Amino acid sequence: MKNPIPSTITKINNILQKARPYIQMHGGDVSLLSFKKGIVTLQITGACTHCSLADLTYNKMLGTLLKEEVRGVKEVVIEK
Repeated sequence: MKNPIPSTITKINNILQKARPYIQMHGGDVSLLSFKKGIVTLQITGACTHCSLADLTYNKMLGTLLKEEVRGVKEVVIEK
């Protein structure tokens, strides 16, 4: 049986890559730290670590997109 994790990680990274230019326009960046048991852990850096809208951007918008587009994603956790 094929391990689904590499394809899941690739899908997550592809979505992050598409969102990255918009995030970088505001002085921030995002990267995937891990994907374990349905939980995506993202590292945010730059201006995003102090932005009051970071929760909205990452948990609501990007988190919702990841849950809708990537099978197996149940939760998105942000580390600053």
